[in-house]
Amino acid sequence: MTTIRIGLAGCGFVSELHMYAYRRVYGVDVEVRAVAARGDHVLDFARKHQIPNAYRSFAELVADRELDVIDICTPPNLHAAMIVQAMQSGKHVICEKPFTGYFGRDGDMAPIGKTVPKALMYQRVMEEMEATRAAIARTGKLFMYAEDWIYAPAVTKTAEIIRATGDKILFMKGEESHSGSHAAHAAEWAMTGGGSLIRMGCHPLSAVLYLKQVEARARGETITVASVTCDVGNVTAGLKAEERSFIKANPVDVEDWGTLTATFSDGTKATVFSGDMIMGGVRNLIETYTSGGSLFANITPNTHLTSYQTSEEKLASVYVTEKVDRKTGWQFVCLEEEWTRGYLQEIQDFMECVATGRAPLADLALAYETTKVNYAGYWAADEGRRVVL
Repeated sequence: MTTIRIGLAGCGFVSELHMYAYRRVYGVDVEVRAVAARGDHVLDFARKHQIPNAYRSFAELVADRELDVIDICTPPNLHAAMIVQAMQSGKHVICEKPFTGYFGRDGDMAPIGKTVPKALMYQRVMEEMEATRAAIARTGKLFMYAEDWIYAPAVTKTAEIIRATGDKILFMKGEESHSGSHAAHAAEWAMTGGGSLIRMGCHPLSAVLYLKQVEARARGETITVASVTCDVGNVTAGLKAEERSFIKANPVDVEDWGTLTATFSDGTKATVFSGDMIMGGVRNLIETYTSGGSLFANITPNTHLTSYQTSEEKLASVYVTEKVDRKTGWQFVCLEEEWTRGYLQEIQDFMECVATGRAPLADLALAYETTKVNYAGYWAADEGRRVVL
């Protein structure tokens, strides 16, 4: 094809990141030709980004015969159905994290995060993922999982070193945390499929699963996740209203703190932490300890530029980094955040895959395994035991 034509589903924060990346694709001609979302904001988004077609429904978007790819940037509870609908209409699909989750069924008591057993959630999620995976396979189209961490330069360099050395990864420790989501739906299980652990922790979880497979291929081994333990909680529940000036987390039935530990079939370990009470910006970190060395991937914060400033007013137009509540004092300024966090490389890979037909680095297998392990974690935390996979 001469030009890859994109249709965006959703026009929020993630869609803005994807638009930034589409404009920087090289070697492949790409055009975002349509966007679909409810409400008038979709018209403003289309005008801002000079997108020729704005639709009010997903059905209109997938019916557009001029589109080659549907990029799904909607809330998680819509993902699975949209993936299948778009791919059955003959489109390749990019889908934001998480792949899917449990969002409630007829007969569930609300709020589902407090009433539905996590063992049942795990079972239902696995059934849906199997059905979705089978539907994807029947279409013959590409599914691309928008997991930016495995494209982040610090992680790709970690992977390169593991391939070169062939060393055994003994332990990995990953984290994504910040001071809480501003989005109201992040507080409800029925919208997000969980709390901090799936909303943010899915990123370091995907990264450790990916790096373990890099190691397995380098060493000619087969390595799987053998078991999962997990603990979750609501550590901000006891805060008074006046103590919530900077912490935005106010969950209804989801966790704001979670730690998941995966034990691999070779006996090695990986621990993932995610919390909604961490001040000072977003923490995107993964440490890898091998038989031959240690690798610290400080995606954010990093020390590309440290700044000490005294005037908030003069800095009004300057972006420092995501989720900081002030710009004065000492700051870790994130340079080219879209590159540092892998968004540019992710979209570049996807566009090359559509143009050539090759498989993406972030694929269905990674989306499936991340969701499976995450929900096994919720099950383990709910019952206070190790879940064997």
